[in-house]
Amino acid sequence: MSGGPMNVAEAVGAVLASLGVRTAFGVVGSGNFHVTNALTEHGVRYVAARHEGGAATMADAYARMSGTVAVLTVHQGPGLTNALTGITEAAKSRTPLLVLAAEATSPRSNFRIDQAALAAAVGAHGTRVGSAETVVDDTVMAYLAALLGRRTVLLNLPLDVQAEELPDDVVHAVQELRAGGGSRRQEAAGLVPPPWGLTFPGAGESGSDEAESSSPAERSGASGAMAELAALLAAAERPVFLAGRGARGSRKELEALGERVGALFATSAVAKGHFHGSPWDLDVSGGFASPLTAELVGAADLVVGWGCSFTMWTTRHGTLIGPDTKVVQVDIDADAIGVNRPVDLGVVGDVRETARAVRDLLPGEASGPEHGYRSRELEARIAREVRWRDVPYQDLSGEGRIDPRTLSIELDDLLPEERVVSVDSGNFMGYPTMFLSVPDGSGFCFTQAFQSVGLGLATAVGAALARPDRLPVAALGDGGLLMSVGELETVVRLGLPMVAVVYDDQGYGAEVHHFGPDGFPLDTVRFPPADIAEIARGFGCDAVTVGERADLGDVAEWLKGPRDKPLVIHAKVTADKASWWLEEAFRGH
Repeated sequence: MSGGPMNVAEAVGAVLASLGVRTAFGVVGSGNFHVTNALTEHGVRYVAARHEGGAATMADAYARMSGTVAVLTVHQGPGLTNALTGITEAAKSRTPLLVLAAEATSPRSNFRIDQAALAAAVGAHGTRVGSAETVVDDTVMAYLAALLGRRTVLLNLPLDVQAEELPDDVVHAVQELRAGGGSRRQEAAGLVPPPWGLTFPGAGESGSDEAESSSPAERSGASGAMAELAALLAAAERPVFLAGRGARGSRKELEALGERVGALFATSAVAKGHFHGSPWDLDVSGGFASPLTAELVGAADLVVGWGCSFTMWTTRHGTLIGPDTKVVQVDIDADAIGVNRPVDLGVVGDVRETARAVRDLLPGEASGPEHGYRSRELEARIAREVRWRDVPYQDLSGEGRIDPRTLSIELDDLLPEERVVSVDSGNFMGYPTMFLSVPDGSGFCFTQAFQSVGLGLATAVGAALARPDRLPVAALGDGGLLMSVGELETVVRLGLPMVAVVYDDQGYGAEVHHFGPDGFPLDTVRFPPADIAEIARGFGCDAVTVGERADLGDVAEWLKGPRDKPLVIHAKVTADKASWWLEEAFRGH
């Protein structure tokens, strides 16, 4: 492309590579063939999935765990509709994802649909490349909308426009970008993301509804709100910090502020691991919370949400936070404040900078190891009781089936600490979420804003590619695995040393336990046994079947190496008891 003519499809690929896009995911058809090749020609890694739905979720997870804008490339019409569930999850999660979709504009094309309307319907921002003259501006603006707006953007590429040749001056502009002008211009405009990656809200961590015009943040301004937050913290006797994914990259600052005021730390589910290792870490708040976590959050006199918007899942439909508790929400997005529940104070600002500024506003120093919510007695109790694995339970294993709690605890001990855990949706999901530990906030990927079953395996692929330094662990139900089983070939083809744990209860467990007690017939949600281990071997995986503790010895052997094939653990789990979070989850529908 250095000297000859260039068309629009080639220019889109070149411009995106110059803007820093590193990885693209997709399924290639005739409509996105040329733009995908242009991406790879300019150094962007292309990851081919077996279904566009899987590709969309891989891109979503990659963006979350890498802190960069990821690209999804799809064929016109059905390529986009196949990807729609993954795009919806990304849009609800405010993931910076750029979707390149070929677009059929001829009214006679069987591929023609209103793609812009589809984007709007699921909460994504829709735009298109209008012409060869505007391709650079259109592409740059779409990328910046994803990056700076922390949102999912659909960039439609009309087939007739893709083939247009660029005028000489536009070719020159693309070549300037490729020569380094793009990064220089981004730097000059302050658009280069910080070295720790982007911070953006996760599933349920922001909203698109307008904040109330009478919010405290708007009334008092940012500096006044920070002073008010400092005063609330100084007066609090039992403060709790609740971090969402918008707090990513801010652990040091939040811990320093928490030390000054004696705060305890908790997270929303998507931010699990953010405070891992702190003696004051309560782990996940909300429906997944352990009894001690629920007790301590419920008794707080001040709860500060950092990049967390207090969804029904994080607050147990509002019941977890006491009626007299003061609630503060800190978010970079003004529209996120007060969306899911009223707050006493809203602070619009970056989490890191706000935590630093508020700490500087506090008078004096911390009053010793026992202050605020902290005491030596409580520290010992947290160490002893806060983890779900430390809560006594009756092991229901037997007759060739293993209790999912026992399975998860054993795996937590077996698997290396440096892991990145991805969890699908379903009745089983709380067991890996709460019984498998992660080393930090970059060790957990939770694509659950849309609560779609079947995204877990693709999530694990995207997370694994973003964090190749860690063992990828996919936690799946039998339903979710069989929905997306074709992506096992992708895992094998990419050579990912993944551990996929399948919690097999031979059915859609959420529906079984929701409708079964009322006597409804369950034939539609129960299935005969499937040999998942043998299916996995057919794709080229190693596989073990686990029905009791002793069977996990094969997992230990695989972990010794060489790990040259992914491992699928077909765990036949007990299915008689509903999960503890299930009843609450159904109340939210």
